[in-house]
Amino acid sequence: MPEEDRKPGPWSIAKSITSGEPETTNIPEPEKPETIAELTEKDKKDMDPWVPDVMKPLLSVRRELAALPDLQKKLANQETEYSDFTSKAGYALSLGLKEKEIFFFGGMQWLAVAIAYLLWTQMLFWIPPDVWEALSNQDGAGPIDYALIVWAFVCVGVAAFPIGIFSGCMGVTHFLHKQGRASTVAMCLKLSLPNAWPLWAFHWTDGWITVRQIMSRLPRDNDTRSPAQILYEEALYYAWKVGIAGVLPSMVLGKGMIESGKESIAFVRQHAKEIIKLRAAYSGYCWILGVLAYVAGIPLMMYLDDGTGMGINIAMFYFYMAGPIFFAVGLIMFFLRPIYLLSLCNLYSDYLKANNKTVELPDNPPRAISALVVFAILCIAVLVVFYFREAIGLVDILSTV
Repeated sequence: MPEEDRKPGPWSIAKSITSGEPETTNIPEPEKPETIAELTEKDKKDMDPWVPDVMKPLLSVRRELAALPDLQKKLANQETEYSDFTSKAGYALSLGLKEKEIFFFGGMQWLAVAIAYLLWTQMLFWIPPDVWEALSNQDGAGPIDYALIVWAFVCVGVAAFPIGIFSGCMGVTHFLHKQGRASTVAMCLKLSLPNAWPLWAFHWTDGWITVRQIMSRLPRDNDTRSPAQILYEEALYYAWKVGIAGVLPSMVLGKGMIESGKESIAFVRQHAKEIIKLRAAYSGYCWILGVLAYVAGIPLMMYLDDGTGMGINIAMFYFYMAGPIFFAVGLIMFFLRPIYLLSLCNLYSDYLKANNKTVELPDNPPRAISALVVFAILCIAVLVVFYFREAIGLVDILSTV
């Protein structure tokens, strides 16, 4: 069984967050590898997450990217050079002040994340209180874990469509500015929507990998991962984020999934040092905001711990955590992410110029119709599950111990 399938599910992680210190046992554990070099090829392969077939070529190059000297050096050096990020902020802020629709695009992405998060928390309230109590002494929740994972995957997909489209709009704004053309919300949407399918698939995949990595970093009971596996997971995640640096600007210019992946690898190879430094600083700022949001939840955990057991407390915890989480995500979507994406697009423009490649923005809105239809069907399916959860048997699944 792959390591991915043996990991604790969302219920187990939530339980460890709200239940205090994990229980300890006296059962001796076998020695675990301490360094990445001690991991076998099977260990490394088992840690690969599931992604659509079209994204597997990108996923397969993570190991190659993780071996880049500049990336290895950055992983070994824990000090983040935030000046590499702030030095790029000037261009992004000046463009944002000139083309104010950039902040609108950031706001729409923030709204998509907020809706998806609140949608996911609803399933926690569908679990009966007596089931919470019955499972309070168990390490896993079986069907409940699987239901939460599927629901989380769907919620990520719902958020990924608007995030992909409006991220593409930010890239369009940059390329229009470089061409000296006027940029409006309507124009950016017209030029971004033709790439709806690849933008949606890419951001769904990237969003799922990001959510899984965030969940893996949370404290949990009975974590069976070795130190080497944890380090390798972080290295692969960082390599993924560096490797996809050129995917968005490439898609904005009309390239498909596979072609954008190949173009991104070539882009990263030529500008590895700049991209790694930029990504490290961006991740550092996001990490700080994430820690602050988590710390803000400590008083909340103390407030909800009324001594009556977990009960509905887990659902209430995640629901009330929406406040600090939305505040942190708002800062990222309105300020940090636009700076990061526009800086990558600017660097990508330099890459195109150095390689004598032309910049052509696609203009074929009918290509977006099929993606919009499928997204609408997905949203309708989510609403059906939300309003008819009892009729389709979902409540019975969530009531199974």
